[in-house]
Amino acid sequence: MFATPEEFVRSTVEREGAAGATWISALPGIVGELTERWECAPDGAVMHGGVGVIVPVLRRGGESAVLKVSFPHPGNVHEPDAFMAWGGRGAVLLHERDEERFAMLLERAHPTTLAEAEDGDEVVAVAGRLGRRLAVPAPAGLPRLSERADAWEEALRRDAEELSHALPRRVLDAARATVRELGRVQPETLVHGDLHARNILRAEREPWLAVDPKGLVGDPAYDGGTLLKSRALTLLDADDPGRAVHRLLDVFADAAELDRERVRRWAQFHAVQAAFWARCWPASPRKSGC
Repeated sequence: MFATPEEFVRSTVEREGAAGATWISALPGIVGELTERWECAPDGAVMHGGVGVIVPVLRRGGESAVLKVSFPHPGNVHEPDAFMAWGGRGAVLLHERDEERFAMLLERAHPTTLAEAEDGDEVVAVAGRLGRRLAVPAPAGLPRLSERADAWEEALRRDAEELSHALPRRVLDAARATVRELGRVQPETLVHGDLHARNILRAEREPWLAVDPKGLVGDPAYDGGTLLKSRALTLLDADDPGRAVHRLLDVFADAAELDRERVRRWAQFHAVQAAFWARCWPASPRKSGC
């Protein structure tokens, strides 16, 4: 019998309101329908992330898998497209998909994430190597990061004017320059889009596999910026944060086989975005800029 985790119910309803409550009430029926259609049986406690539930199941024949059902959201649309393009190369395998229900049957990995590794260099190197493998020619129909450049630049301008902050002018100018010089023309490469250590899991088929991709087309160095932003608290705890940042840039760029300067610039852009996000959330969230 499927039981939706209480914490997930609460966070979904708080975030999505009436639409979230309606979806939560339908979720047990969706899970029941899909497990029957895909010939699966529940096999463990239900887990959840921010926007979806993960149901461990056994497929017909005894193969372990997970059923993932997400709240319908534009950001989740192309997740299965990315898995299909990778075909298990550096990411979990996609067995089945239901686009209407935002559901997938996926290869099961361990709940242990790369974020639990004690060696910071290992975290960044593993993510870099995976990022390199995930950077493949993009299939048709996926959203492009270059299409967000105008919105990024406008958000930087507006946030700098409207929010109180202590960011020097040169820091803001550098972030805007990255958008202008790297953001508007990007390669036709599939990238994860949200590559960080919690989205990389221990697995049986390979030591580590990526999960929860956004399925975007653009510069692989963009994922380096996402990863390094996620390491911010660790970097702040370092004896010499500046030196620690430069070391992680070196480790990631080497492992991902990317130009270090491009990774550095995207990382700086992400850091500025994050600084403004912290200023405007949750007091006055604005989806376009924050």
